[in-house]
Amino acid sequence: MAKLSVMNEAQEIQLAISLIRLGARLQMLEAETSLSRERLLRLYKELKGVSPPKGMLPFSSDWFLTWQPNIHASVFVDIYQYLLKYAEIEGIHAIVKAYQLYLEQIDAQDSGEEPVLSLMRAWTLVRFLDHGMLSTAKCERCGGKFVVDRYDLNAHYQCGLCHMPSRAGKTRKARELREAAQAAL
Repeated sequence: MAKLSVMNEAQEIQLAISLIRLGARLQMLEAETSLSRERLLRLYKELKGVSPPKGMLPFSSDWFLTWQPNIHASVFVDIYQYLLKYAEIEGIHAIVKAYQLYLEQIDAQDSGEEPVLSLMRAWTLVRFLDHGMLSTAKCERCGGKFVVDRYDLNAHYQCGLCHMPSRAGKTRKARELREAAQAAL
């Protein structure tokens, strides 16, 4: 590892702190910072009070193509691509800023619920887009851009909002909300 200046090291530590607070795992921290594994482990334990989770990172592009994750992934990608084009930031800084803006849009921080798209999945999504595994296509009905499999036939693409699957919105939470509303009547 090359010698870091004090300023560069401070910036790397700040970046690692931001990533940890947003939910980054150790593999992401190692890939995006030049800090040693031991240093990242100590920093993670200091911030979270526990060791970082172990296990494999999400690796399947299919997750981003299912109904609800696709909508959230598409919102994130639109924000990310806008930042790349107009905000003059790139790399991990663009991912972090886009993810923070995504969280603001879905009100995940205020509701106390886990967002559908985690930082790790957002980071993986950008990598899939960069390597050509996924792409975006314009919905022919609403005109929005959505994440799609690059090799699918997307000439007459309709998004999950315009062509909603039959089971969409049939989650346990939606059922509980309906039952609570009926009980209140």
